[in-house]
Amino acid sequence: MDKLKCPSFFKCRGKEKVTASSENFHVGENDENQDRGNWSKKSDYLLSMVGYAVGLGNVWRFPYLTYNNGGGAFLIPYAIMLALAGLPLFFLECSLGQFASLSPVSIWRILPLFQGVGITMVLISIFVTIYYNVIIAYSLYYMFASFQSELPWKNCSSWADQNCSRSPIVTHCNVSTNTGEIIRVNRSWVYNNSLTCINGSEAYQPGQLPSEQYWNKVALQRSSGMDETGVIVWYLALCLLLAWLIVGAALFKGIKSSGKVVYFTAIFPYVVLLILLIRGATLEGASKGISYYIGAQSNFTKLREAEVWKDAATQIFYSLSVAWGGLVALSSYNKFNNNCFSDAIVVCLTNCLTSVFAGFAIFSILGHMAHISGKEVSQVVKSGFDLAFIAYPEALAQLPGGPFWSILFFFMLLTLGLDSQFASIETITTTIQDLFPKVMKKMRVPITLGCCLVLFLLGLVCVTQAGIYWVHLIDHFCAGWGILIAAILEIIGIIWIYGGNRFIEDIEMMIGAKRWIFWLWWRACWFVITPLLLIRFVSCCRPASNWGPYLERHRGERYKDMVDPKKETDHEIPTVSGSRKPE
Repeated sequence: MDKLKCPSFFKCRGKEKVTASSENFHVGENDENQDRGNWSKKSDYLLSMVGYAVGLGNVWRFPYLTYNNGGGAFLIPYAIMLALAGLPLFFLECSLGQFASLSPVSIWRILPLFQGVGITMVLISIFVTIYYNVIIAYSLYYMFASFQSELPWKNCSSWADQNCSRSPIVTHCNVSTNTGEIIRVNRSWVYNNSLTCINGSEAYQPGQLPSEQYWNKVALQRSSGMDETGVIVWYLALCLLLAWLIVGAALFKGIKSSGKVVYFTAIFPYVVLLILLIRGATLEGASKGISYYIGAQSNFTKLREAEVWKDAATQIFYSLSVAWGGLVALSSYNKFNNNCFSDAIVVCLTNCLTSVFAGFAIFSILGHMAHISGKEVSQVVKSGFDLAFIAYPEALAQLPGGPFWSILFFFMLLTLGLDSQFASIETITTTIQDLFPKVMKKMRVPITLGCCLVLFLLGLVCVTQAGIYWVHLIDHFCAGWGILIAAILEIIGIIWIYGGNRFIEDIEMMIGAKRWIFWLWWRACWFVITPLLLIRFVSCCRPASNWGPYLERHRGERYKDMVDPKKETDHEIPTVSGSRKPE
């Protein structure tokens, strides 16, 4: 019967191999785990982890935080918080994923009662991927808009209004009428009547930079508020579609394809940062910008302020992407005996040094912008979207060859964002793979592309005229408290309930037995320091500033300083975009 079914032994073997490869093309012949697959090379994993951890926040949030919190002095609490909170959580998640080779949801077989923590991580990753690709779409749009002989936001063009100006605008002044009477009028009245302001009587207001008006009026076509949705901005929708096509193309074979793409997307940003730093350092005023960032202007008295330490802790926490599920997902494809301890050290240090390095590239050019505009550096420094799409483009527009530098900058933002997006989508597909392994083996490509299509459609609301408000809203509520609370529950569940010593024994099965002194620091952090730090920074455990008796006469001495209860307050927490509350 066998001969009737298979006349040639070699043909049968060939047929088997083709079938297996068609169902398991994401699994290599030399992979240790033939069900899920492994990274082709360790460098694939390390670059994927670096690309995931090093994101937009390293460029558009850390430099501003450093400047705002004492310059070089900020590096002290930043390094301390890395050692006390960032690195322990990073090592914990890498070890956890590698040990069990499971997704962020299935990994909670370690403690089934806490499986909701893994579901929370994946849900947050889904929401974040929706708007994170919108930010990538913004970068694509600006990169394409830069392919002109002159950057479109260099001057106030037809899209600008009367407030568009790089210098202060006269709003009111005194004029002398035909009768000799001196009256105070607004600027429009003066121009309409062909009169001249009396010297020294002008009242000024800051003008809006051309880059700011271009961002709001052209790129976003921003509406007045979230209640005015408007139409879909077609060119942003096309950029969003292109962003999702890039992500889908990079991930259609899972880690086997994304692991190769990151050789470019993870390394290229460093090349651009180096080029921008070299160019910035040659500009007049660059030294002034750098001195504000981390030089002579450093203020060590800031270390006495609790807010500085809070900013350092939260920046470390979000910069390393802990509690998002991505670290567990990427590490789950490691071979069992991979040295995840050294990997965690390398990735964390690379991430933090990148943040510091990026600050020099940013502030050298902002220093030049301040110099040519006759302003202080503090007047041109921005954070988040304002830095990436207003302040820095404005500075680039003043450089010779501005379009070239603009293309480089926005292409760098594109690659920075794509790395993080790859890992976030991989988190989602890895979760599906562990829940439905047979389906995923046969239909990995359709499922991956289907996820990208659904997320693209969900993201269309973010490219309407009210889209920027949705981006801020999702960013604030999805990339804020949920992540912090998930991290607290994660470390409590694994270290306090499953057992920290038991978990250390699991790690030693992978990396080999270590002396007790090796684990002393990790025990201190995992059991006590890191959980207490995280709980300390959950300020929602404290009453809001407007809590207390509604009527002032009932407040007495205890509540005399409370905020008016009619005013809404918000618990601030840094997010992906660098903004602190939705606009």
